[in-house]
Amino acid sequence: MPATTPAADPQAFLDDGYVMVRGLFNPDEIGGLLQFAKIDQELARESYVRRDSQGGDTRLALRNDLRDGDPYAAIARSRRVVEPMARFLGDEVYHYHHKMMLKEPRIGGAWEWHQDYGYWYDNGCIFPDMGSCLIAVDRATRENGCLQVLRGSQRLGRINHTKTGQQAGADPQRVEAAIARFELVYCEMDPGDALFFHGNLLHRSDQNTSDYPRWSLICCYNTKHNDPIIRDGRHPNYSPLELLDDETLHRTLIGLKERV
Repeated sequence: MPATTPAADPQAFLDDGYVMVRGLFNPDEIGGLLQFAKIDQELARESYVRRDSQGGDTRLALRNDLRDGDPYAAIARSRRVVEPMARFLGDEVYHYHHKMMLKEPRIGGAWEWHQDYGYWYDNGCIFPDMGSCLIAVDRATRENGCLQVLRGSQRLGRINHTKTGQQAGADPQRVEAAIARFELVYCEMDPGDALFFHGNLLHRSDQNTSDYPRWSLICCYNTKHNDPIIRDGRHPNYSPLELLDDETLHRTLIGLKERV
């Protein structure tokens, strides 16, 4: 098991808008999660499609609640993920939501250039002090549509978003200017790697043209001082997180193989 709070540089997060942590989850842990997710009928029932501008379909399942016995929620509550995020954002964080992204071989759609805060702002979050942790459940490559980021683009601040296909995409003129000014990084990841990134970081992904799936779990967090001014909005208001220690998380994920 990795250390409870992996070494990660808050200054790199401030400068680049993201930090990659390799091997945050070991092969047995992420393997248990993948085996469970592949046969999880509840996950399949809750999933829905967001179509890109070319008509490609990407399926996702989003949950606002932290259900007992839910391995995805266990990861979202884990010290391994939460404590680095709190360091990066400079305050206590709470669970905003988490989602499994199910990009299937040959048919998995793209995600347009966007900022998460581009639409979280409309949920009543008045500061951009929010972030996500993307955990690779399958191997992520250029061929199967890995995440792409514009390094340092969070410094642009929030960009207006409009509908692009069935998705919310950042203003194309601003995106074009950002691409000319910031380095494009393809975030290729092995299963168990994690990418922590800022809510204003511009990111996207291509369609999956390969024979291999790209499933990932994204855990999203808001800071305590940024409690939404809208009550009963799309995602939760502040509530303290009861954190899960590494040993308990490890047993939970390893034990998933027995439930398959």
